Amino acid sequence: MKSYHKKRGEIVTPLFLSLPLMKKSTLFFTLLFLLFSSCAFSQDAQQLQETAKTFMLQGDFNNAVLVLNRAIAIYPGNIDMAKDLAFDYYMQKDYTRALATIKPVIDGNNADDQSYQIAGDIYKGLDQPKDCERLYKKGLEKFPESGALYNDLGELMGADGDQNAIKEWEKGIQIDPSYSKNYYNASRYYSIIGDNVWSVIYGEIFLNMEPLSPFTPELKGILLENYKKIFADADLTKKNKEKKNKFAAAFVACLNKETNIAAMGISPESLTMIRTRFILDWYNQYAAKFPFRLFDLQQQLIREGLFDAYNQWIFGTAQNLSDYQIWTNEHPADYANFNRFQKGRIFKVPAGQYYH
Repeated sequence: MKSYHKKRGEIVTPLFLSLPLMKKSTLFFTLLFLLFSSCAFSQDAQQLQETAKTFMLQGDFNNAVLVLNRAIAIYPGNIDMAKDLAFDYYMQKDYTRALATIKPVIDGNNADDQSYQIAGDIYKGLDQPKDCERLYKKGLEKFPESGALYNDLGELMGADGDQNAIKEWEKGIQIDPSYSKNYYNASRYYSIIGDNVWSVIYGEIFLNMEPLSPFTPELKGILLENYKKIFADADLTKKNKEKKNKFAAAFVACLNKETNIAAMGISPESLTMIRTRFILDWYNQYAAKFPFRLFDLQQQLIREGLFDAYNQWIFGTAQNLSDYQIWTNEHPADYANFNRFQKGRIFKVPAGQYYH
């Protein structure tokens, strides 16, 4: 568009207003029609997608497919719709159509890491692990900071018995520390191989990231059993002396001072005392060298008088659910305050706190 200038004191009429009345009206209403048509077009497609998601949440994948196919016909090239449609086909176990739907997305330039996750699940459904592995590695080349893809690759390797799966989960924790699933898989893995220290550390992080996860009860049990195994020996440092990791060695050194409490047995009450004294010791000796969000949370809970309720939530529910219900009845204020605390927070691990 050409620029124009006016002399001082001269009123210059904009080009639009200088058109004849009929032309101005026609142009105005044409622009108005295009604007509303574009908005209606976008809203219609968006409404269809929301309708499809409602069907998906209800488990009605047939209706979701019907609606999404209509939406894609109205708005071709929409990546989110294509992902939803591929996922619907996957949930129906129609893996051939699912792959045909997601493959153009993966082959294009606008795929995100979730696209690779969906495609990976489809390849698993088709029992094509090699293609799935190549897909995940291709995705990680494009999205090297995706904790989700590291987790999925690790799960694929772990399902095949490959012990190197832990390397993928550890890489995911290091690169994307606020993605939860890597902590879950790493905690389970370390529990299986007998590395109780990292199992309890990673497991507790997962519990705080996803307190309502269906995996939460499993990991609470893992934490309780691994604390029992940690304190199985009177001197914790003997069993863990081969550990070269300085963070883990510091963790064990602080816990080792509380073996007298553990000698009476591991319970929610004894763990509350052990872990309270652990935090006090940690912040006297190691916090400056190893800042750690999980321990910051524990310190906060101690200061706010919620640490007992927190330990009951983890270990009490794992040890005996009936006893935990009795505890909640006997401590209604503590229980209510901790529940409010849980609902009002999101737990994330900041970058730079990876010590394994």
